[in-house]
Parts: sequence; C-alpha cells; structure tokens
Amino acid sequence: MIQPQMAQFDELKIDAIFAALNQCHLPGAVVGIARGGRPVYRKGFGLANMEMPAVLTPGIRMRIYSITKHFTCLAYMLLCEENKAGIDDQLGQHLPELHPVAHPVTMRQLMGNISGLRDAADILWQFSGTGRNVSARELLSLYCDIDDVNCPPGTDWIYNNGGYVLLTAVVERISGRPLEEVLRTRIFEPVGMHDTLLRRCDSDFLSNSATMHMVKPGGGFERSYLGTVSGEGGIVSTVDDMLRWLAHMDAPRIGSVRTWEIMRTPQILANGVSTGYGLGLISGYHRGIAMIQHSGMGLGANSQMIKVPDAQLDVAIMVNRHDISATDLANRILDVCLPNILGNPKSGSSFSTATGTFRSADTGRVFRLEAAVIDNDWIKAGQQIAVVDGIDVPLQSDDDGTLRPSAPFDMMMKLTIVLQGNRQNPESLRITDYGNADELFRQDPPASSDPTLIAGSYRSHPTGTEATITAEPEATHLRTSSRFGSALYLVECLAIGIWRARSPGPVAWGGILSFNSENSAFYFSSARTRRLRFCR
Repeated sequence: MIQPQMAQFDELKIDAIFAALNQCHLPGAVVGIARGGRPVYRKGFGLANMEMPAVLTPGIRMRIYSITKHFTCLAYMLLCEENKAGIDDQLGQHLPELHPVAHPVTMRQLMGNISGLRDAADILWQFSGTGRNVSARELLSLYCDIDDVNCPPGTDWIYNNGGYVLLTAVVERISGRPLEEVLRTRIFEPVGMHDTLLRRCDSDFLSNSATMHMVKPGGGFERSYLGTVSGEGGIVSTVDDMLRWLAHMDAPRIGSVRTWEIMRTPQILANGVSTGYGLGLISGYHRGIAMIQHSGMGLGANSQMIKVPDAQLDVAIMVNRHDISATDLANRILDVCLPNILGNPKSGSSFSTATGTFRSADTGRVFRLEAAVIDNDWIKAGQQIAVVDGIDVPLQSDDDGTLRPSAPFDMMMKLTIVLQGNRQNPESLRITDYGNADELFRQDPPASSDPTLIAGSYRSHPTGTEATITAEPEATHLRTSSRFGSALYLVECLAIGIWRARSPGPVAWGGILSFNSENSAFYFSSARTRRLRFCR
C-alpha cells in the first residue's frame, strides 16, 4: 500500500479533463474538488437543460442516484442509536407481511448487498420496462409473492436496489415518517445541505434542477428517467452540498463513531472473503491508495463521490447525459491530483483475445468471451470482454494470464478468470467470484440456431411475468409482460440451449436464457437476477 501525501492541485490540468464538455449547446457535467475539507475547484460545463439557455453550476440540483444508499443506511443506523432497531434485526421483525423466504435476512446483510434476495427493481426494469411510474408500495408487493432467492443470505455479493426499497419501508415503519422527512430533518438540515432532498419522481417540477438526457438510438438526446425511486437512488443534490457532506465525513456530527465504523467496514461473506462493500460505501484501492467511494447511475445521468482520506482529497461529480462517465472523469482527476503517489495505470500484459461460450454444470452460470466491437467510456474496440450474466465486462490480464475486470468494474466486481487449455479457445474457465469458486465448460456452437424450437409462451409464477418468444424472418424477439408493463428484447443464440436477450435501445437491459433439453423451460439470469425460472 502506498503512503500518500497531501493532494496536489492544478486548475489548468483539471480544466483539460473537461475541455470536451466545455460548450454551450449540449448537456455536460459539474465537478467539485476539495483539499483538507476546503473547496479548491467548483465548475460546471455544458447545459442544464437543452430546451433553455441555462448552464450547469455547482449549485444546481442533479440526480446522484445510488450515492443515495449510504444516506438511507445512516437513517437506519440513527434509529439503532436510539435503540429503536438493531443492526442484526431480521427483516421479518419489521416487515412480517413479506414472503417467509425474506424473513431471516438481517438488516446488516440487506444494507451490505449480501441478502441473497431477488432484486425487485431489476425484475421491474427487466420485465416491465420503464414506461410507468411504479410506487414503492407496488414494488414491495413483489416481495410478498417471490418465493425463492438468488442465493442463501451471506454467501455472495449481488448488488440489489430492491433491498434498499425494503430498507426505506423499514425506516418509515419504525420512525412513522416518510423517508424524505427523516433525511431532511435528521441529516441534510443539520449538515447545511439545504439544496439536497429525496425526490421520488422526475415527472413533477422542482426549482433549480437540471434535466437528464438520454442518447437516442439515431443520435442526439431525449428526455428520459426512471419511475418512482426512494432510498435506493432518489436523492438530488448539488456539488456544493456534496462537498459539505464529504467534509462532514472527516469528523461526523451526524451518527456516532461506532455508526460510522460499521458503515465503512466491508461485509464478510460466509467463505471469509471481504466484499469491499460496507453500508452503502465502497472501500478499496485505486493504484495503491485507499479510498472510499460510491457511484450512481440511471437513465440520463450518473455521478461519483470519492474520498481519499490520507491525501485529504474529496471529489464530487454529477453528469446529466448518458454517454459520459462520471467515474472515468473522477479517475482522471485522481491522476492529476495524486501524480507522485499513484502507480502506473494497470494495462495488463498483452494477450490474444479468447472466445467461446461457457456454462457451469454446478451453478448454471454462463460466461461468454469475445472481443469488443465498439468503443464506449469503459470499453475499447478489440478489447477482451466477458459477457457475465448478460453484461459486457472489460477485462485486463495479470502477468500470469489471470483475467480480471478493468476500471471501473474492478471496484464493484471481485472476479478472476483463469483460462484452461488453449489461450484463444480455452476448454474451460476457472473463476472465483467473491471467493466462490466455479468451473465453466465450453459449450458447442449450434450447427444452426432454429428459433422455432424455443418459440412460444412461458411464465414465471412468483413474479407474475409472461414471456413470449417469437421467431420472425428478420430476428427473434422476447417480449415480457408483467404486472407493471412490458419490455422487448432481441434474442441471439450463443450455444446450444443458450440465448442472449438484449434491449434494442442504449440501456443495457437483458440477460441470458438457458433452456432445458426439452425446451420446455428456461432460466433467466442477469447481473442482479440469478436463474429465475420460466415454464411453458
């Protein structure tokens, strides 16, 4: 581990990072940097709204999405300090109406993303789309019906927005007040964050607010947003307020020393492996220096909050367009502010691209190795990627050939892949995922992919989702219809009995469909949903 020193600051070098966004006809980003708790850089670049000539400023409200999570955790921990709740209370104590499968999960596991529960938010977005505002109460109703889990509690780390919808309900039931009121009176106002609030829906009007901008398939931008959000990602804030909050974290007035110790301490799985994730806060290293961070991402906006305690450096970034990564911008700021203590970027040894589709006989997980086709903020064309549960993950290689996720996925995925056999066409993959070992074996490519063999209607009874696969001359489609709406996917064959479903739009919804030998049922898997069964 590198011993850091006080962060450096060069305004011109920071300006250069944002040069491409420094314009007045497109949306952009707002950034704040502080050293020793004192702001040294506060600038906005681009438009707050493409319909009006209003530019972004450090005092304008923007979505911070999942950075919300640690605020919601703190709200619960304040109830624990008052002996109204306990960190290891079982979920069933507070929400007995849930299906019994959810009752044994502890609040610590829920806040640490190791509950093993299905993610109701993922199920909503995957199968109902985002066209309708779905209330937290409606979303909670899924947990009264879902009778299985992704995995046993405490055995794996799986990011779970639905867990924070549950946490919101618990805080509200114990306190007897809406979460927005709890956050405002217990956290935001005492810290002086007067422009920060929980905004559950973007279809209303809120003064001093930037608009979120999605990339349209044909180019340009359009207005788009998620439905109702709560403790998983509902907060809007300003860069100025977030710098106040990061300074507050150095010597917290809200929350006891013990509370903050618990919030920062990563969860430990049953196998003894650290997840790196505390209660809504991620602890890790960027090129050898310790940092605490969390990002947020949703339709049309994303954000990043980073604290480097030993260098007395705080960074807050908010972006109001879908095609620019706040995490990438923040990492470039770290490179400028910490030039003498950061190691060289991990480029990994050069290696030939491996290809193939692989499935585990034990867990049913499916990985696909291939070369990236197009560039984006995280992946370069030709780079080795792994399609992990339907998500494209860029990889880098260690000197010994072990493949690992590259930035920014390395902060949220503790995955290693070891190729067995030929480097370009391995026979199998030996993986460890948060310390859980598995072996995935190469699957034969189909001699011909006949979609009529899988065409038909299927149903997931616990989620109330209908799935219809249609084989058309131009393409194969999967249409899902659930209690809250519908979604459409393009489906392509990866191997015998394995198909990938992908949303045709810019958002990476979708997953892997694994069929049984009779094609009478399939399992749907995504990054947050493991093997959800659909039967004809």
